Formats: sequence, C-alpha cells, structure tokens
Amino acid sequence: MFDYRSMFDLSGKTALVVGAGSGIGEACSHGLAAFGADVLCADVDAEAAENTAQEIRSQHKGKAEAIGLDMLSPRRVRAVVEREGTPDVLVSTPSINVRKPLLEITDEEFDRVVELNLKGTFRLVRDFGRGMAERGSGSIIAFSSIRAQTVEPGQGVYAATKSGTVQMLRALAAELGPRGVRVNTVAPGVVETPLTAQIKDSPDWYDSYAAKSILGRWAQPHEMVGAVVYLASEASSYVTGSFMLVDGGWTAADGRFTPPL
Repeated sequence: MFDYRSMFDLSGKTALVVGAGSGIGEACSHGLAAFGADVLCADVDAEAAENTAQEIRSQHKGKAEAIGLDMLSPRRVRAVVEREGTPDVLVSTPSINVRKPLLEITDEEFDRVVELNLKGTFRLVRDFGRGMAERGSGSIIAFSSIRAQTVEPGQGVYAATKSGTVQMLRALAAELGPRGVRVNTVAPGVVETPLTAQIKDSPDWYDSYAAKSILGRWAQPHEMVGAVVYLASEASSYVTGSFMLVDGGWTAADGRFTPPL
C-alpha cells in the first residue's frame, strides 16, 4: 500500500534556496526545513542568509548552512556548485524591478532587470540542473509572477523576464523530464516583501492591489511555502512544466469593478 503520509516528507533531502535572506526565499527556507529538508540558505547578503540559517537551526532543530551567492556572478555560481554539490531541490526567488514606462527605460535599466531576473535564473538552473540530470533526479522551482500573464503600465521589462522564465523552464522541463528531473514555476500575486515596499508606502496603490485579489488582501511570504513544499516533494511526482498561480484569484476575475447583481 502506498504511504500517503510520506508524500510531503523531505527528510534526507537537501534544498538550496537562493534569496533565503528575506521575503519569500526566507519563508521557503523555513518551510522546507519544517518538512525535514537540510537547507542551504543562499543570498547575495551573506549575513542575512546566516540569520535565516540560525533561525532554522533554532526553531526547527534542522540542518541549515548559509552561503553567500551572487546570481550575477557566473564564477560564484560555479564555485557554489563545486563546493556544495548537487541539491535535491533548487528554489530560485530573487528579482528586481524598475517601474517606469518602456519609452523611459534606459539600456542600463533594461540590462539590470534582465541580468538578474532572467539570466541569473538561467545560470542557476543550468549549473545546478546539470548535476541533477547526471544523477537522474531533482526538483527545480523558480519564481515567476502573475506579470507573466497580465501586465500594467510600468511593468514591461519585469513582465518580459517573468514570462521568459516560464517558457525557459518549460523547455528545461521537456529536456530534463526523461532524465528524472522535474522543473516548475510558481507565480505569486501581490506579496508583502522588500520588492513591493514602494507600493506598501502608497496607501491608495496598496489598497487598490488588495481589492483586485478575490480574497481582498495581499499575501504574506509564508503563503507561498505550500506550493514550494508541494513541488519539492513526492506529492508532485507527476508534475513538471507547470505554471502554478498563487495569486489570491487575481488572474481569475476580470476588472476592478464589481457590478450590481
């Protein structure tokens, strides 16, 4: 008989979470540790990564290690691969945004967003995915966004990188599926993180976004963890190439006006 209780158990698995120093990455690190995974907490801010690792060791009594990792540095990514080996689970969360009309975006701003959001994700999935493919197992999870599907003024370059991430990982899923590696993306709606601090500081903007969600509120980082644990575990053993929306219903409902019914 199949042991259904073990479906989400990550005991004996190693998970590398990039962006673990804050926001969604920090929450995912805690969530994966809570289900038994040994967590490599990676972040460009090595001190923040160490804080997350210390909290995991204290709160979950789990094994956690901090890693300073700059996704913009191919050399640094390769060095982490060589030193740490191949994890069972890779989670990539970092992104940046430049909120400006496309006609006002400079080449430097365009390059900066694409370099981290798309090319940085590419470096991670390429360099860690190779080891997974050679081993014949693994789960790769990268964060996209609702902006891969629906946009607004000022989000053009960010949206392009998030849509590109989805398609890039779908291609990777097709390439690595025969080799036992699953590849999926998670698409949050509006989440209270450092990336969205600008919106939170504007009450009208913040409230408007809250109202657009069917649930009528913003998400907290820990509300992204369920999708990640699911995709990391055997509970999703037949799931690959997916685009998993965790958006409070943002993309399910049309418009910002509720008609009188």
